[in-house]
Amino acid sequence: MLTGVSNVEGVLENYKRAIYEKDVEKFLSIYDADVHIYDCWGKWESKGISLWKENVTNWFASMREEGELLKVDVSDVTIEENTNLAFVNCAITFAAYNETSEEKLRQITNRFTFGLKKTNESWLITHEHSSLPIDMETGKGMFD
Repeated sequence: MLTGVSNVEGVLENYKRAIYEKDVEKFLSIYDADVHIYDCWGKWESKGISLWKENVTNWFASMREEGELLKVDVSDVTIEENTNLAFVNCAITFAAYNETSEEKLRQITNRFTFGLKKTNESWLITHEHSSLPIDMETGKGMFD
């Protein structure tokens, strides 16, 4: 794993860069070994870094196969932190582009909550929850 991140904002920056670079190890470096994740896609729940690594590896591989580049924007960020614990609430927009033509293919914004703890002077995500609002008439996620 890579060297830790010393501030909460750095965790978000690492998250964005690692996705853009499709770097599994960089991405996982901001997660605790016992991370618990509730995700909107695929497997709805992952407990532990090994299950999360499997999901992330498959996600990044599918982007490579499709020739896609994913740009990530984090907005509406609220950070509450004390010495060893932090909460982050934000919206994360994932915009997929064709790597060759740079044509924008699609975009989605998810709501995120991250729980982090400081271990050996590095912030690590211990809990992640992503969600979409639900249309009460259709029961489906609202993607915009």
